[in-house]
Amino acid sequence: MGRGWLVVGAITLVAGLLVWLMFFALPRRYGATAAKAVSAAPSSAPAPPAGRKIKARLFYVAEDGTHLTGVEREIAYGEGTVAQANEIVAAQLAPVAEPLVSAVPAGTTLRALFISERGDAYVDFSRDMIAAHPGGSTTELLTVYTIVNALTENLPAVHAVQLLVDGKEVDTIAGHVDLRRPLEKNLTWIQ
Repeated sequence: MGRGWLVVGAITLVAGLLVWLMFFALPRRYGATAAKAVSAAPSSAPAPPAGRKIKARLFYVAEDGTHLTGVEREIAYGEGTVAQANEIVAAQLAPVAEPLVSAVPAGTTLRALFISERGDAYVDFSRDMIAAHPGGSTTELLTVYTIVNALTENLPAVHAVQLLVDGKEVDTIAGHVDLRRPLEKNLTWIQ
């Protein structure tokens, strides 16, 4: 009987923490409207109808290693902007076959994603985004604009993107690109 109460207490504590995060912590940090747009990681988004796909433009490192190249691919359909943004980022993080090379460090996962009423997407990645990043200013720019451009190119409702790591704002991934504010589309890095 004591174990049952312990489990119930733990579940209640986790539920309380999630409610606090969704309605108090995030709105204070990102503005009062952010709580309305909160969406959990892709796994908790409603599953799209089996087999339904859309075409999206994803970005990978170009042959010269200094630019991105856009590739049109079929990805899973997501109902609504937040769900579709989750699908786009999931497709961008998925392993790719040669000759394509991902600018996002291997092992990086999407933790959460939400979009404010202003059209700013906040994309929260696992710690691997920083820990597994090879460094260098060009490589960091390609990593950042892979995500920024994938969302802003494919979703008209998204005007800018801010990358987060482990639920927190970060100054930079590898010391070169300022990530303290949402970034707009930048096609300069696309070949």
